Amino acid sequence: MSKDVIKVDGEDVVTSEDNAKAFRGVNWALFSIAAFVLIAGILFFIFFVGATRDGSIESPSNIQKSNSR
Repeated sequence: MSKDVIKVDGEDVVTSEDNAKAFRGVNWALFSIAAFVLIAGILFFIFFVGATRDGSIESPSNIQKSNSR
């Protein structure tokens, strides 16, 4: 069984290769989820600010009010 070295809390830990791959996989998964949430939040903020600046927020109540006039 081959061994691999991973860093845990700043220390080098010798572990089996499959445990090292799982450790790195979990780290990449957490990083990917965090990046997705960050990008989604930035896009939401950009589109929300853009919608409020042009003054034409089309909510269902605003559409209904404009159609009943």
